[in-house]
Amino acid sequence: MLVSGGGKPYRFDPGTLCLELTTTGGPGTFARWEVLHEPADLVTWAARSRLPDGLDLTVSAEELRRARTLRDAVFLLAADRAHGRPLQAAHLDVVNAAAAAPPLVARIEPDGTRSWAPGATGSRLLATVARDAIDLFTGAYADRVRECGGRNCYLLFVDTSRPGRRRWCAMEHCGNREKARVHRARHAPTTP
Repeated sequence: MLVSGGGKPYRFDPGTLCLELTTTGGPGTFARWEVLHEPADLVTWAARSRLPDGLDLTVSAEELRRARTLRDAVFLLAADRAHGRPLQAAHLDVVNAAAAAPPLVARIEPDGTRSWAPGATGSRLLATVARDAIDLFTGAYADRVRECGGRNCYLLFVDTSRPGRRRWCAMEHCGNREKARVHRARHAPTTP
């Protein structure tokens, strides 16, 4: 759940775990939206992410720093992909380095439920996110990474809609704002 500039909450689904991480801040001017200030913030993000519940995660200050570095690299790669630009080697190196570590490990319990293996760390979380990014940028939806078409909205998402024409981060947020803007412009009095 994100909150608009006017304080109204709205649901935004970027379509993948790695792009969920990009909503926590970003490089350059996007640093003003930073929410990963301390290790507990990354733990909170993981609990709210699309990962299944029950992850008992420990995160160090160094892992938090690496999470922000990975987030920024994924953000820039997704923006490049959304705008048809070549992917930058330095950003790919960050993703590949994080993906090389062991990921989070899921397991099945005797009652048939899913749980997480003990020992979940920030490094394992980052490896899982980085592997998700590799799957995104090399998979079937690599050409469907989009940036919201709303004014001053730079949220990135994967367009998994059947026709592949999703334009907005969320219809109830940017989609409605744009439709209202077009409506006002269409019905504005014309001056001779």
